[in-house]
Amino acid sequence: MNRDIAVIFDMDGVICHTNPYHSMAFREFFSTRNLAPTDDEFAEHMFGKSNKYILTHFLKRPVEGEEFLQLEEEKEGLFRKIYEPHVSPIKGIVEFIANLNENNVRLGVATSAPYANLELILSKVPIRETMGSIMASEDVKKHKPDPEVYLTSAKNLGVMPRDCVVFEDSFSGVTAALNAGMKVVGVLSSHTKEELPPCDLYIDDYTALSYQAILQLFDYIENIFPVGLMITNIILIFAHS
Repeated sequence: MNRDIAVIFDMDGVICHTNPYHSMAFREFFSTRNLAPTDDEFAEHMFGKSNKYILTHFLKRPVEGEEFLQLEEEKEGLFRKIYEPHVSPIKGIVEFIANLNENNVRLGVATSAPYANLELILSKVPIRETMGSIMASEDVKKHKPDPEVYLTSAKNLGVMPRDCVVFEDSFSGVTAALNAGMKVVGVLSSHTKEELPPCDLYIDDYTALSYQAILQLFDYIENIFPVGLMITNIILIFAHS
């Protein structure tokens, strides 16, 4: 019997290096409200956090319901306007996905960003056609470090959490993956190794990765499958922090 394996990738900071543009959008958003968060405050309270957390933290009051939806759309609209001319995938990821696709790997994207942000990136990065599952913030009730987005993606694709690897770039995202009982690859686009919880592997980009590299993360495979048994059905999921 073949065993399915899932690899879950975050979107912001993992598919594209968007965090500097999110910072620009938030600075513009907060400047109209006479707020000026520092770089350290952004690093601690923005990267990898949900918009509800960010707005509540910096506005120093609960932001709920219709007000939250309006403020989120204002900020995300600024982000899309600023980032649209600069959309570019992290080095090697398109080739990495092509290599996985050539090896009959099923792919998916799971993000806690709004669908509009995901649509912007998928309109510029040529990976949509390989994706068998797509999730955005509208599909989840709880955000990282809650593992909902990862557990739901794994369930949608019919795999067990223990058979998943998550690619993440933020503290809360790595924590969410660990909370889900999954392996984690830390993408060092926004943080150093020391700033993240312990990961199984760290990368700066995707140039050295391949289908075989993903298989090697599952060191238990040789103990599960008889020698010579072909493992052909591996699933990858992409997600956002």
